[in-house]
Amino acid sequence: MIFYLEVECMMYEGHSLKQKRSVIKRIMAKLRHEFNVAVTELDYHDLWQRTKLGIVTISNERKHGEQIMQEVLRVIDTYSELERTVTNVERL
Repeated sequence: MIFYLEVECMMYEGHSLKQKRSVIKRIMAKLRHEFNVAVTELDYHDLWQRTKLGIVTISNERKHGEQIMQEVLRVIDTYSELERTVTNVERL
């Protein structure tokens, strides 16, 4: 099964694209390292207070894939620099 997660976030205290990219790079590196997922910034590249991340994983068990995605969301929520506003999950 393929699990696809789209996450939109706001960065209320960010004041530059450089600061935003620094936070996004840390989050993406942590997710890749801890969960072996594919992750990229999908949209809002030129806005310093908003981002949209796309995260994908493949699992042979539905329960395992769902657990990975829940853990990914938990890690994203631990970052105080941003707030998760919209989350879409798909299973293919």
